[in-house]
Amino acid sequence: MSYKKSFESGFSWIISAVDMGLFDFLRPKQIPKAAFIADYEALFEKKIAAVRPISQLTFIILDTETTGLDPKKDYIISFGAIKLQQFTIPISSSKEWYLKVPIANAEAIQVHEIIHTLSPMRLEDFAQQFLKYVGTDILVGHHVGFDLAMLEKALRPFGLKKLLNPVLDTQYLAMRLEKGPHFDSSMGKPGEFALDSLCKRYGIELDDRHTAAGDAFLTAQLLMKLLKLAEKKGINDYGTLMR
Repeated sequence: MSYKKSFESGFSWIISAVDMGLFDFLRPKQIPKAAFIADYEALFEKKIAAVRPISQLTFIILDTETTGLDPKKDYIISFGAIKLQQFTIPISSSKEWYLKVPIANAEAIQVHEIIHTLSPMRLEDFAQQFLKYVGTDILVGHHVGFDLAMLEKALRPFGLKKLLNPVLDTQYLAMRLEKGPHFDSSMGKPGEFALDSLCKRYGIELDDRHTAAGDAFLTAQLLMKLLKLAEKKGINDYGTLMR
């Protein structure tokens, strides 16, 4: 048999094997999409108009407390959030949810025992309530990238690949407003734009620090101050705010 015929025969066998599904084990498993995930994704068929005034936007300020700082192996212990609408922070909009934590080590067991006394939610219940709560609103946090990574991990078992909401980081917004859009954070003073430092600078009393709900409320107050400063600098609509 010639080399060409041997190659064609081997290639034909590979094609047949693929058609028969013999290599399916090599493919990433497709996670079935839950109905509430599909409902959430359908909300984003229409985007927020760039000219919408900041006063007409709804912000969801959120924070998570976790078992550690590695999204690959750690879990959310608690989630706190509150809304900012029309430059007000309605206390009735606040949420504080506790989640069941997988027991992996002695520290996690201790966390689990604490959370168990607070009526922790099943992950699926949290996922549904979280997506219903945030809708298409703007998600806000301080160093929010970590919180989003943890939330997306929690939602992944139900078929969500990525949160679709617009995102605003109060640390970046503060840098932009105080130092300009091209500020190099590596050139700043250590801790200059940490949440504690910014709260002190803007006259916000530090209270209930290092709980998800407490940090979310502090960040909401900071956002209020920053949005008012933004308007003074001519940033008064969705398009310029998210630029």
